[in-house]
Order: sequence, then C-alpha cells, then structure tokens
Amino acid sequence: MKPQTINIQKQMEDDQIAGVSMVIIKGSTISKVDCFGSLELRTNRRVKRDSIFNASSISKFFTSILVMTLSEQGILDIDENINKYLSSWKIPMNPFSSFITLRHLLSHHSGIVDPEGGFPEIMPMFDAPSMVEILEGKTAYCETPIEVKYEPGSEFLYSDAGFCIIQLVVEGALGNSFEEVMKEYLFLPLQLNNSTFRLPQSKDQFSCGHTKNGELVNGKYTIYPYPAASGLWTTPTDVALLVVELMKALKGKSNHLSSINAKEMIKPQGGKEWSGLGVFLDSHEKGIEISSLGWGVGFQCMMVAFPLEEAGLVIMTNTDTGVHQLKGLIGEVYRAYY
Repeated sequence: MKPQTINIQKQMEDDQIAGVSMVIIKGSTISKVDCFGSLELRTNRRVKRDSIFNASSISKFFTSILVMTLSEQGILDIDENINKYLSSWKIPMNPFSSFITLRHLLSHHSGIVDPEGGFPEIMPMFDAPSMVEILEGKTAYCETPIEVKYEPGSEFLYSDAGFCIIQLVVEGALGNSFEEVMKEYLFLPLQLNNSTFRLPQSKDQFSCGHTKNGELVNGKYTIYPYPAASGLWTTPTDVALLVVELMKALKGKSNHLSSINAKEMIKPQGGKEWSGLGVFLDSHEKGIEISSLGWGVGFQCMMVAFPLEEAGLVIMTNTDTGVHQLKGLIGEVYRAYY
C-alpha cells in the first residue's frame, strides 16, 4: 500500500472534480474512510462519511448479490428458464430465445443487445415509465423492443436491458417491488443504512452531479428509472460492506451467503476469463481481482477488490470527467494503492 504517492486534492483540482469519497478495505474490514471536496460546488455542503452518491452501474453488483441470496434461499434458480418467473412480460420468442437464464443475464451472455442511445437518465418532459413499457420499446428511454439477438451464452454483450429483465424476474418471484425486495434481503440484514433507490424530499446527505466544466447537471440529482441496472444511491462505506460480506462468504464465514454461491460469482462465465456474475474479473499478482464500475451523468465510481487477499478500494466522485475511470483520478488512486 502506498497512498502517499498521490495528492488527491491536487488531482481533484487538475481534473475539476467537485467531491470524492473513498474507503479502503484491509483484512476484510473497513480500515480507512477519506472524504474530499464538495457535494455541490459553490456551496458549503462538504463531502462526509455518510454522503450518498449515484452508483450508476455499481447497482448491478448489488443486484447480483441479491440474486445469489435469493438463489441461496431456493427462491430463484440461476440456471432455470427465466420465463418461469416472468408474468407481466416475457422474452419474445424467436430462434434464439428458447432458454435464457439468470446466469446468462448476470454475466451479460444473454444475447440481448441494448438499443443505441437507450437507457438514459430520467427525462423531465416524460412521466416515469414502467419496466414493461421500457422493454416493449414504448418509451423514449428504449425505443426498440428488447429481444434476443444472439445465441445465449455465445457472446459477451454488456446490457442494461438484461438487468431490467432481472428486476422483473425478482419482482415476479417475490410478488413485491424490486426496491422492497432489495431492502428486505440486503439493505436491512446487512445494515446498508445509506443505500436507497428513492431520493427523499430533503437531500442534504445526497451529492449533486457535476459536468467536467464544473457545472451542475440538469436537476442536480441524476435519476435512472432502472433500479436493478443503474438506479442505486449509496455510500462507499455501504459498497465496501457488501464487498466485505462477499469476502466473508468466500471463506465460509458469512451468515448471508454461502461459499458455494460466492465462489460462483467470481468464476469465469461463458468462456470469458474476465466475466463473472455481476462483476468483472482480472488476474493480478495479488490473485483474482474483481471490479464494478459506475459511470453516469455527473458521476463516476469504482469498486475493486482482491477477495482472497481481503483487500479492496471503493471510490465515488460526483463529477463526470469525460474520460474512463482508470484514465483519471480514480485510476490514479487505484494505482497508488495497488
């Protein structure tokens, strides 16, 4: 570990980043929390330990842990045809769509291709759409009906639509909203007290999104109507707590997730060494590395961990710098620690 090799505040100035919150995991515990900058530029709202950021696609990591938890309890089978669980919408039939599983969806091997320009943030001029309307291609958020384009299991195709379908699977199996299921099976038992899919009326704890030019994004707070794919608001600490739970599970020390299901998450899927269930995989001198990256309007974040070494890093920022995470401040912090 060599965090002294980067001056975070100077890097924030160089990259015009408003605020940063980061957590270091060591020995399967949170060893350090650092906060820098502002929740909203040109105000006195400072980033604190409990400041909440838009997680964007790190939402998929939470969704994947939820699915494996429900699998653990026999509620879901990740290798079952998902049409068994779907009622309000089903996979449209075509030569490729005969058998899609949660394993396919979690690893982005379902053969589903996101429409170009689809799945943006909430548009104020439109009412919030239902998930069925989105998947049927009846909204400005997804103007093309979702269907399977390639043989399931044959190709890696990163897909927000796939996680929207997972949301419907969870709701169909439990008979409750995805948000309520997540709360009951993950947020409450793991005490993820600063994780939510809904912004309260008072947003003092919430970070605004910023552009690379230092301006607030429209509406200040970016909202995505796809909870399972990109709708989560959370803190680096809550993300780190979920990572720690996965680390414990791998060693058979979790009361929430078995080592079998935890190991399944970090096992290569679809013949791709870098694709796990809801996480990306990489080989490293420290052993297997898992990661989840979020990049949305006004926000960038990253979770990276070495689960077998019980070490990790979560960093969340409230500025979209316009470059990939590893080419900016987040990448500099990652390289300073690892």
